[in-house]
Amino acid sequence: MIAYLVKRVLEVVPVLFILVSAVFLLVNVAGDPVASMLGDDATPEQIAAVQHSLGLDRPIVVQYADYVGSVVRGDFGDSYRFGESALALVIGRLPVTLTLAITGIAIAIAFAVPAGVVAAVRRGGILDRVLSAIAVLGKAMPNFWLGIMLILLFAVQLRMLPVSGAGGWTSVILPSIAIATGVAAEIAMLVRTSVIEELGNDYVRTARGKGLTEGTILRRHALRNAFVPVASIVLLQFANLVGGTIIVETVFSWPGLGQLLVNAVSNKDLPVVQAGVFVIALMIIIVNVCGDIVFRLSDRRIRF
Repeated sequence: MIAYLVKRVLEVVPVLFILVSAVFLLVNVAGDPVASMLGDDATPEQIAAVQHSLGLDRPIVVQYADYVGSVVRGDFGDSYRFGESALALVIGRLPVTLTLAITGIAIAIAFAVPAGVVAAVRRGGILDRVLSAIAVLGKAMPNFWLGIMLILLFAVQLRMLPVSGAGGWTSVILPSIAIATGVAAEIAMLVRTSVIEELGNDYVRTARGKGLTEGTILRRHALRNAFVPVASIVLLQFANLVGGTIIVETVFSWPGLGQLLVNAVSNKDLPVVQAGVFVIALMIIIVNVCGDIVFRLSDRRIRF
């Protein structure tokens, strides 16, 4: 166990290094942030002065070395726009994004697990085909388009829920549904496949031979084993939700990390972009490792 964790941590270090380097390269070829900050009326002398104050007039190699050293110390610099620590801004928005992601994954599980089990039990029937078609449709719909449709229906036409913002518990419903739909479709199909596979195993046939009812077999045996891979996939989907809320947060004006990053990219606020991408990537890596560990702990046939 300890050796496995050490190995995974050592694998994470080069991944983060490559990510940090790629983000630095991409944000530096995206354009001059100083010109965007000062506007078109800025004189060359003003631009040069701000570039010097931010250290952007130094050779790119020197900037990269300083950047990597700062990242190692956990310092991404100050935001060009807000004048505050970029990492502090990102961490401050993170709880709002996590609230949306947690609500979304909860909605996805609440609908996907029963749908997947019913589709597996009714395999080949009309209900199975209908649920499978709905799952395919849910996976195919872009979450930002679904978010716009939800706003038009429930906020504009029916006036049941707020259009945007994070003013109360009702404001989290529409964006959560928007990000949960695709995840629910994947989980439902995985649950269906896992349950069908378990129902075809020898121990299920043995249980039937002993006279156990289908409901007892499903509850006590098939579901328990079928949810082993599902648990790890749910963790991975949660990590994807954290990174995938960016566009949905923009559609609903949700004041989370996604909206902060979109505004930072538009304003060429490089420290905030670098800090935000690093935090999201680190969270995804940590959740992936946790999902891998949960999968191995729940299935004794898999050794570390």
